[in-house]
Amino acid sequence: MSGRYLVGRLGQSLLILLGISFVTYVLVYLVPADPVRQIAGRSATPATVEAIRAQLGLDLPLWHQYLRYLSNLLQGDLGRSYLQKTEVTTLILARLPATLELMAGAITVELLLGLPLGVYAATKRGRAADRAVMVGAFTVVSAPQFVVGILLLYVFAVRLAWFPIGGYGTLPHLVLPALTLGLLGAGWYARVARSAMIDVLRQDYVTTARAKGASPARVLLVHALRNAALPVVAMIGLDVGLFMSGAVVVESVFGWPGIGQLAWQAIQRLDIPIIVGVTLVAAVGIVIGNLVADLIAPLIDPRIKLRA
Repeated sequence: MSGRYLVGRLGQSLLILLGISFVTYVLVYLVPADPVRQIAGRSATPATVEAIRAQLGLDLPLWHQYLRYLSNLLQGDLGRSYLQKTEVTTLILARLPATLELMAGAITVELLLGLPLGVYAATKRGRAADRAVMVGAFTVVSAPQFVVGILLLYVFAVRLAWFPIGGYGTLPHLVLPALTLGLLGAGWYARVARSAMIDVLRQDYVTTARAKGASPARVLLVHALRNAALPVVAMIGLDVGLFMSGAVVVESVFGWPGIGQLAWQAIQRLDIPIIVGVTLVAAVGIVIGNLVADLIAPLIDPRIKLRA
């Protein structure tokens, strides 16, 4: 890896984050609802509403508001929540550990279920086992997460009482939310791993390894799986960011106190600083995840060269 490549990627990342901040700010601004009314309440007088609007700077043109926000952002200031009267950075940092814990649990579920099933399906290509795995993967990918979450809650928390219905803080609290969030990814991982393994198993070096008398397990795990893992590594990089804000439904179903739940509450109340702040944090997660995936790729396959 060259320093030039890393500098170039960081520059691209900053431009991407700048674009995301602008698009998010504009989209929230265009929502046909007035955040000032949410703050002031229905009984507020017009004078009170205008005073709050001026206090928050929402009476300024959009470009002026965005430039002021960007100026604060460059100093590490994500703004202040309209309703909670607390710094957005403080709110996000308070919720971030819970989201990171859920993200780690979900990615673990994805890898433990999706990768082995995808590899197994590839080795049984065209057979009943292959078709069964792919049908199962399609089912979990298509199922709405809130339905999966409620079903898991009913079976394992209500009927069997193996896990708590909701809450946060212990491993039993993590299992069902992580499983709900990870099942969707496991379906995608199984499909991607199967496709990658089928391509790799056709390669000449795999045929050569078999001809030299390598055991099926060695051919599969040493010669094939390492190269087939590249698309999966790229997907993990994307999941890091997606789970940062995309776990809204799961966190709401299980009462998980992460930034997804914080974002959902902010959307309901049109708390613009929190909405934009969570979006930027998720974007940073995606950028970092993709960068780390790119840096890991040459370690898996030395033929890959990183160039600026």
